[in-house]
Amino acid sequence: MRLPRALSAAISTGAALLAALAVTAIAPAASAAPAPDDLSPAIIGGGTASNAPWAARLFANGRENCSATIIAPTWILTAQHCVASSATYTFRIGSLDQSSGGTVATATQIIQHPSVDLALAKLDRSVTATYSPLGTNAAVVNGQTVQLYGWGATCTNQPEINCQSRYLKVADTRVSTVNGRDYRGGVAISVRRVNGIAAGGDSGGPMFATSPVDGRYYQVGVASTSDRSSVSNYTAVGQYRSWIRQYAGV
Repeated sequence: MRLPRALSAAISTGAALLAALAVTAIAPAASAAPAPDDLSPAIIGGGTASNAPWAARLFANGRENCSATIIAPTWILTAQHCVASSATYTFRIGSLDQSSGGTVATATQIIQHPSVDLALAKLDRSVTATYSPLGTNAAVVNGQTVQLYGWGATCTNQPEINCQSRYLKVADTRVSTVNGRDYRGGVAISVRRVNGIAAGGDSGGPMFATSPVDGRYYQVGVASTSDRSSVSNYTAVGQYRSWIRQYAGV
């Protein structure tokens, strides 16, 4: 199945992690089942994250695939295109290093949003962590500088699976519109590169913003598509909080 260029693989050093409309969905870096073409971007540019206790690396049948966040003791939030195949999905939670540390848990249930690029994974155990704080629509505005996080690709001159980042990356981007579209047509936050952008393997990873309302740092998006050069689109978390709350309670 061919999708817009979604963000799934790892983020390259010093690159931002958002993608704009009309780009390909960044698919998982190494999906167990056939994955959409070019569906695995990573952060190209940007830098290495130093603090992200809510981060989760997604593996499909043991292979690095996408990025994600833990939002409640037994719930992971990621992109729908990251878990659309038949596979065993596991998550390394709370470690900046995708190869060690943190807590590893397996999904026992995958819930895909019926029409936008969001999915929830229910874990086989309760995980104690700093859960990602989900923002409302008011937490992000046009022109704001926001951060993208992911383990996606760090290169564009070779297959992205060959340059996935071992360590979580982060990049600054600037919001061009809060009324963009993700690869399934859902409402998305579109951003343009400041010092990096999303790439394969970053799919499902978070966009964070400092709220202009209360000054707190919230997850406001989930990586969906990117042109791997200057623009990325993140599904707007605030638009779909009622769906997330229905299952995860947050």
